[in-house]
Amino acid sequence: MGFPGYVISLYVQVIRMVLPLRIRALALACAALLNFLKLDSCLAGAEAAALSGSWQLLVENGGVSAMHMTLTPANTVLMYDRTDYGPSQLKLAGGKCRNDPNDLALTTDCYAHAIELDLSTNAVRPLEVSTDTWCSSGAFLADGRFVSTGGWNDGGQSVRIFTPCSDKTCDWQELSNALAKPRWYASNQILPDNNIIVVGGRKGFSYEFAPRTTGAISLPFLYQTNEPNTENNLYPFLHLSSDGNVFIFANSKSILLDYRSNKVVRTFPELLGGSRNYPSSGSSVMLPLSAVDDFQRVEVMICGGAPHGAFQKVAQGSYPAALQTCARMTITDPNPEWSMENMPSSRVMGDMILLPTSEVLIINGAKQGTAGWGSAVNPSLSPFLYTPSAPTESRFQVLASTPIPRLYHSTAILLPDGRVLVGGSNPNVGYSFMDVPFPTELRIEAYSPYYLATSFDNKRPSITALNGQIGYGVIFEVDFILLTADHVSSVEFKLFAPPFTTHTTSMNQRQLILQATTILNGTSKGAGAGFMAMVKSPSSAIAAPPGYYLLFVVNQGVPSQGAWIQVVA
Repeated sequence: MGFPGYVISLYVQVIRMVLPLRIRALALACAALLNFLKLDSCLAGAEAAALSGSWQLLVENGGVSAMHMTLTPANTVLMYDRTDYGPSQLKLAGGKCRNDPNDLALTTDCYAHAIELDLSTNAVRPLEVSTDTWCSSGAFLADGRFVSTGGWNDGGQSVRIFTPCSDKTCDWQELSNALAKPRWYASNQILPDNNIIVVGGRKGFSYEFAPRTTGAISLPFLYQTNEPNTENNLYPFLHLSSDGNVFIFANSKSILLDYRSNKVVRTFPELLGGSRNYPSSGSSVMLPLSAVDDFQRVEVMICGGAPHGAFQKVAQGSYPAALQTCARMTITDPNPEWSMENMPSSRVMGDMILLPTSEVLIINGAKQGTAGWGSAVNPSLSPFLYTPSAPTESRFQVLASTPIPRLYHSTAILLPDGRVLVGGSNPNVGYSFMDVPFPTELRIEAYSPYYLATSFDNKRPSITALNGQIGYGVIFEVDFILLTADHVSSVEFKLFAPPFTTHTTSMNQRQLILQATTILNGTSKGAGAGFMAMVKSPSSAIAAPPGYYLLFVVNQGVPSQGAWIQVVA
């Protein structure tokens, strides 16, 4: 038996009223409607499905499992694995083979272990990488070159450089012994001077710089956070703070490092309750910086992980529940403290992605166990949406689930069109497709968040003109259109630095909410209404290290497609 007509009418009015707002607002409206009408359910049918997002399979077999992933300014995605797994499912182009006596599986290897995905066609191109990239790290330089550092075996001290191109001819350039120390499970952060700091790694209790090192510098903090026989401080979380120092989180502790003088200038309260870094593998994000305070306030969020001792229990055949907690701390406060809240369920190996709406997507992973081969069960198939500005009790939403488990060695990144690309998952030694609980995964998916639903199209901006290069502290013009002029309000302009992602760690992910000095209602442009905005660029290279960013125009919580812009010193 259906609802009375007046109930449906009221429901539709409420939905139309709140759809342009973020999901958290819709949830609050639904709760109020439920209370008033005594209904058992608020969202139904197409509306509920749209707000939960949707999944699309883009590539049935990418050939190479995406242990590492990053978006390039050429609108392609680099994905790569380790080189010594044995055969992938994609041959190198032109019948090429590489000979590597250090390779533990194939000394003569004719298979690709890296690919480039063309986002315009979903076509996969094999790339040739020689030194072993297993559990390596990466970052982009100011000119758009991607730098991969470290790895395993003959790749431990290697630096690899990939220069994105449009003619599909670019490939890896490799520098052997370019690092002072082997860097396996290390993390990278691009710095204001266009250097990359490389921190940690297995038995690497130090840091150095790339692509040209000045030698390793001891960091006792990494000794102090190392757990014997477990570690739990690998792939430390790094965030460049507003004073130019680097926030480093490892295991359950964190510091602020002045890397120029090798001094710890601040020690933060311990985050209790478990371990957050590999192999316990929680995840971290620096919440968006704002022009309101000249990008000075810095807040870090860390979610998931595993209890202390979980890795040993997994080795004994037990899979402890992952951590369910998230913690936030404003590291620039005079007396910072961790503020705790719970996710809808526990999660380990979850990736955290900043969306153009300034919400956080938590995706991939499992509910029990740790990172490692065969070390997790009970996959987390449903992403969570987290709205930092919402009331505490309504910050999380559970989203549409995927049928594909994404466990150890899975990755996820934001795309220019607002979708989230998801790949990888291989908790096996080598490529295994039979007789294992979770086969090696070569499928590549895209998750479309709620804001891509067609019901938002009347409020979705489209960027029509943008200077491709800007300096610091300058006013630049952004032209955009909407379907109708009366749908423009609450417009925001956001710069997004795409991260390099591996092992639940999104390195160099950064979002800045810019200040618009003027938004003028321009002339009609084709089928839409044109607008011209004058926007102020970031004030310094500390706020936004030089490099390529995506600019999003966000109108009433509905983002445009991102446009590439280079921030130059």
